[in-house]
Amino acid sequence: LMLFALLATPAWANGLDAFAFDQKPGAQLPLDAAFSDAAGRPVTFGSLAGKPLVLAFGYFHCPNLCGVVREDMFAALQRTGLQAGRDYQLAFVSIDPHETPKDAAAAQASDLARYPADPAGWHFLTGDAASIEAVEAAAGYRSRYDPALAQFLRPAGLIFATPAGVVSGYLLGVGYSPGDVQAGLARAASGGIRPKASPGLLLCFQFDPTTGRY
Repeated sequence: LMLFALLATPAWANGLDAFAFDQKPGAQLPLDAAFSDAAGRPVTFGSLAGKPLVLAFGYFHCPNLCGVVREDMFAALQRTGLQAGRDYQLAFVSIDPHETPKDAAAAQASDLARYPADPAGWHFLTGDAASIEAVEAAAGYRSRYDPALAQFLRPAGLIFATPAGVVSGYLLGVGYSPGDVQAGLARAASGGIRPKASPGLLLCFQFDPTTGRY
């Protein structure tokens, strides 16, 4: 089950703001943060510079929301007519430091089978906790592992960055339209910075019979 809450006031109820994007337009992504791609090759955000960037967070063994984000993201990108590698770079960063390039390779192969693209423009990245936290902090992404659920609690959305690795704007939630994705990439390509997006928060929830609460 999914709960979509459009939050109208800054004082968000029940501490949900702890899992929302802390939007940081104009922030610099850490260009030296070290990751590995699906082939095990070293990748930094500095090595992705030169093209506008679509940045998404999640993890490859996610049981629910991450798959929705990836499906919507790739479907929208495919319909923009833009080509990965030529017009933009894409980085999907695993927030689970225990995932490996083997996990990234399986996810990338599955996604490319459904959405054919130049794999040189798609980067499915894994890294250690320090690198993940550095990019999360710069992009304003918040996640926390819940041992009881054996899942990460996190928001859904995309981040656009300029060719220099500066946060250009956000697209929150899921259900991305090709026009919005194309506009985000065009703005990022020109170095434009968009003001904060409307505060939407998409969460997964389940009933806890021990507390009687969701």
